[in-house]
Amino acid sequence: MQIDIQARNFPLTDTLRSHAERRLRFALARFDDYIQRVVMRLSDINGPRGGADKRCHLQLVLAGLPDVVIEDIEADLYVAIDRAADRAGRTLVRRIDRQKTLFKQGPALALDAS
Repeated sequence: MQIDIQARNFPLTDTLRSHAERRLRFALARFDDYIQRVVMRLSDINGPRGGADKRCHLQLVLAGLPDVVIEDIEADLYVAIDRAADRAGRTLVRRIDRQKTLFKQGPALALDAS
């Protein structure tokens, strides 16, 4: 799984990068076969004014499935990363389970379910 972390409107520290990679690997490790690339964009919407304005935007590029896009906005960037990674893991479980269920039903039923 390739992880690309980008920061907008602030410097990306080694500590923040390490935290983000660790959280993504923990939340998504069991889906490594499905994930081609993870793009994480971190941004500070309001700049120095403060408030709940730290955004974590995740895009999971999957093999043979549509991309999963998750976004979380919090006052603390570490919390936004944690919540987005957790939500990405849960969303991926649902997406993969749905795909497996449709595949088991056969091609004719899978087309009707769409």
